[in-house]
Amino acid sequence: MKLTRKLASLAVAGTLASFSLAAHADINVGISLSSTGPAAALGVPERNTVPLFPSEIAGQKVNYIVLDDATDASQAGKNARKLVTEDKVDILFGSSATPTSVAMAEIANEYQVPQIAVAPLDLPADKDKWVFRSPQHVRLMAGALVDHMKANGVKRLGFIGYADAYGEIWLKETKPLAEAAGIKMEDVERFNRNDTSVTGQAVKLVAAKPDAILVVASGTPSVLPQVTLQERGFKGQIYQTHGTATKEFIRVGGKAVEGTILPVGPVVVASQLPDSHPSKQAGIDYTRRYEEKYGAGSFSSFGAQIYDAYLLLEAAVPVALKSAKPGTQEFRAALRDALEQSKEVVGLHGVFNMTPTDHFGHDERARMLIRVENGDWKLISDNK
Repeated sequence: MKLTRKLASLAVAGTLASFSLAAHADINVGISLSSTGPAAALGVPERNTVPLFPSEIAGQKVNYIVLDDATDASQAGKNARKLVTEDKVDILFGSSATPTSVAMAEIANEYQVPQIAVAPLDLPADKDKWVFRSPQHVRLMAGALVDHMKANGVKRLGFIGYADAYGEIWLKETKPLAEAAGIKMEDVERFNRNDTSVTGQAVKLVAAKPDAILVVASGTPSVLPQVTLQERGFKGQIYQTHGTATKEFIRVGGKAVEGTILPVGPVVVASQLPDSHPSKQAGIDYTRRYEEKYGAGSFSSFGAQIYDAYLLLEAAVPVALKSAKPGTQEFRAALRDALEQSKEVVGLHGVFNMTPTDHFGHDERARMLIRVENGDWKLISDNK
């Protein structure tokens, strides 16, 4: 009888100990980024931003586990699987490029782990439940460019973009917007992220004589098509996407990229925004902290995108903790639900309002139109 009571006491003690450990379990965040490879211009500032994340949310310790996927979709999928199955993460951040983010989304859906992608991947509805994004939807950003084109008399638009998911999303979203604005978009060329020449594509585009050309690429690879087009005699307006919003683009492109127009999040020109913009002060503060750590002029909008992923997590955790403890599938599900209910979460790239049918959550407060002017970004007003 005494032995039975002793065993029962030990069982109760073990149960209480397990509950205590669960109640104080750390939140584990698994991060896969393209710190090397063609998308390194995006992945490096994202990786550099992780040390700026607070180590606690709502009184819970947070561990950040960062892996490099080398801009390889297969490796991104392997990283995500390892983070989920071995490191038992509660949420995934990443990846830097659209193809690598899509690979991670497969794992997020398979294991029912929430993911905040830092690339604007497009997914079918049945693959979207567990995946959220911190960057703006391509349709929102493409709309800003098309508005500028229409206001400035563009009638024929050429296109040269990545031969992957990022390029295809931009083509799919831009073409109907352009056609609705009376702009023909019939001259389409593609290239690979690691190509060292796009001469053939540039020759075809210049021969078609469009009024303007949209280059869809990211980071420093965006420079190659622009320089080649100009070398082949193109004199019209060149537009780029928010994937190009890095000072490395300006440094590498030099005079060749002067006058380029692109849509960006408010953080890129935070100091030029009116005081009434909700993201202004947050953007200024992030830029200051980043440059204090990594040097003057080191700021990149891509680092701000992963900081927005943290801000979404920070807002969701207190809600999820009300119904579940970190380290459990119940917590993962509660975190997913809380992310989907995000309302007026002020980020560096805009304000998030998620819904079951919108896992981007941005409105027009998340897009600014800028021009490269005298080696820097200049906010454009009234589409001039």
